[in-house]
Amino acid sequence: MHRILSIVNKRMFSTYLKDYFFIFVGISLYAIGYSGFIIPETIVMGGVTGIASLLYYAFSWNPAIMIWVLNGALLLISYKTLSRQFFIRTIIGVSILSALVGFCQPLFESFPLITPGNDRFMHLIIGAMLCGAGVGIVFAHNGSTGGTDIIVAMVNKYSRLSMGRIMQFVDITIICSSYFLFHSAELIVYGVVFTVVASVMLDYVFNGNRQTVQFMIISKRYQTIADAINTQMERGVTVLHGEGWYSKKDVEMVMVLCRKYESQYVFNLIKQIDPNAMVSQTFCHGVFGEGFDKIK
Repeated sequence: MHRILSIVNKRMFSTYLKDYFFIFVGISLYAIGYSGFIIPETIVMGGVTGIASLLYYAFSWNPAIMIWVLNGALLLISYKTLSRQFFIRTIIGVSILSALVGFCQPLFESFPLITPGNDRFMHLIIGAMLCGAGVGIVFAHNGSTGGTDIIVAMVNKYSRLSMGRIMQFVDITIICSSYFLFHSAELIVYGVVFTVVASVMLDYVFNGNRQTVQFMIISKRYQTIADAINTQMERGVTVLHGEGWYSKKDVEMVMVLCRKYESQYVFNLIKQIDPNAMVSQTFCHGVFGEGFDKIK
């Protein structure tokens, strides 16, 4: 029993180390995108980092300190609302983000990555992609960068509004408030573009390896195909019995659920066994259970 517990504890410790390593990598990408591309181009984004950048543009207040102070204030306000686990991981994420922004921002002032104003839109896209990818990596490893996450979690507990709607409302409000400082509609458009690009990149990174596809395969050699997928890919296979309405003959269909990146392997197996098989492939919004995501 003690040996089993020891193995479990080692695996949990290994998982925690892996998670925190990738959380650090994700936040590093975010800090580079924010400090190296967004701040030099005077672009306002959503979330607490957007407020911190506004305060930096207006009063030259250190964005790293503002990120920590603003997130700290939100955490204190929402202390009783948030779960203990969310609270702890948010403190860790915010502290790492604040430290990395505090390191990167003066570094990129001395050794700039870009020439501000030279190609603002391209710099915006690069910064948004880095920030979105960074947050995606953090979320994929159960981390949090605070900011809008705290507001969403707090409002969502007492409101029926969806989390996406709350996040959009908060971010758009912060971006639009930049008009009072710069009197520029162009910067608002840049801020909205940043939000869209970062969101797409976040979804791509977060869901890229989690996307699931479903195959329906009709073939006379269905047994061979099912065995090949089951043994070579180690994926579960279900054989469905049906009837061809035109031919009035019995048909067997092989149903397979697998990750998107495994799709080509499935096609290769089918092609080798029965090139004339009828195959349909559909994307699934979510698959839960053994071999896929856990039901939460």
